[in-house]
Amino acid sequence: MPMLHPSHSHHLPQARSVGVGGATTMSVAEATVAAVGSGGCYDRRRELQAFDDTRAGVKGLLDAGATSIPAIFHHPPDSLPQQEADASSITADDAHTAVPVIDLMAAPREEVVALVRAAAETAGFFQVVNHGVPGEAMAAVLAAVRGFNEEPAEAKRPYYTRDTAARKVRFYSNLDLFQSQAACWRDTIFCDMAPEPPAPEEMPEPLSSVMFEYTDAVRKLAVWVFELLSESLGLAGDHLSRMGCGESLKVAGNYYPPCPEPHRTLGNTRHTDPTFLTVLLQDGVGGLQVLLDRGGGGGWVDVPPVPGALIINVGDLLQLVSNGRFRSVEHRVLANKGTGAARVSVAAFVDVGRSMRRYGPIQELVTPPGGGNPPIYRSVTVEEFIAHFYRKGSERRPRLDYFKLEQ
Repeated sequence: MPMLHPSHSHHLPQARSVGVGGATTMSVAEATVAAVGSGGCYDRRRELQAFDDTRAGVKGLLDAGATSIPAIFHHPPDSLPQQEADASSITADDAHTAVPVIDLMAAPREEVVALVRAAAETAGFFQVVNHGVPGEAMAAVLAAVRGFNEEPAEAKRPYYTRDTAARKVRFYSNLDLFQSQAACWRDTIFCDMAPEPPAPEEMPEPLSSVMFEYTDAVRKLAVWVFELLSESLGLAGDHLSRMGCGESLKVAGNYYPPCPEPHRTLGNTRHTDPTFLTVLLQDGVGGLQVLLDRGGGGGWVDVPPVPGALIINVGDLLQLVSNGRFRSVEHRVLANKGTGAARVSVAAFVDVGRSMRRYGPIQELVTPPGGGNPPIYRSVTVEEFIAHFYRKGSERRPRLDYFKLEQ
């Protein structure tokens, strides 16, 4: 199923959380690993609960000596890269053109606006350099996410929870563990950073000294990008910001350890982001792919790590308010095929939080019915949008289709 987005996760049914001590927890982890080869009757719910009860994530399975992955992580063959019938018709040069690297300071503003417009209207993804986020802060937050995830399980367990309403900082593996068709090989430390950030003492020690500086800089970048996007629509530079698009910022620090059987699973399933904008920092390991459609041909292409760059992608709600001008495009993360370092990424989801304001196509972008550019989508609240997404989450139909007006 598509990823259940953490920024609106209060809609998820809560799984049972069991508090267990270190020795007991490790025995559960070992039992989860052993269950794969037991040959007995497979009880998926039991295996999911056994895994969740460890409160140690996929890193805990590796620490327990896993040499294969439990069946709960096995994805349907047709969703895995090795089994996809249609080979990509997009070359590496095409991919570089489709997901460009844009220097925000290297050209006159109108040229930067044109580059951002072209990327947002096609691939929905672009990378930016000279973006104002200090390189030291980027390196520090990646190191902090890695450091937290590589601490002993006992140090991480106090942060492990599926109760998304109780804490602003929470550790978990697969937010949608009990709803998804298959789990992904990924652990996450998640932080609600704006409009009401956590107190420093709520943060794990590796993150507390770096997360605030990093997210402050990312929020400033998001305002800048919204200005470029607004101008690319022919609007005043502050139009999207005045709509409240950047009021909320939530950060997922994702950890993708090496996978013993990468051909059976994914780091993250294909999905779009049900927000306005995502600012993604990835390390040098790679694995992010975007689904591109180029004139009838297309396929999955890599978004290669670029030193010092941040990745920007359009979310569903930005596609909606732009009346389809900007594209929210499906993307995924491959399971880490390496045997060395884990892949680490930091995704900042820029959104409007719990606003009850209705969002629809921006009035200046549409014409009355019968005109040349009628509205494509109806107006919705963010709450309505996300609630509908969870009801329809298992379907492969794009979620925005449910909000289209009859033409």
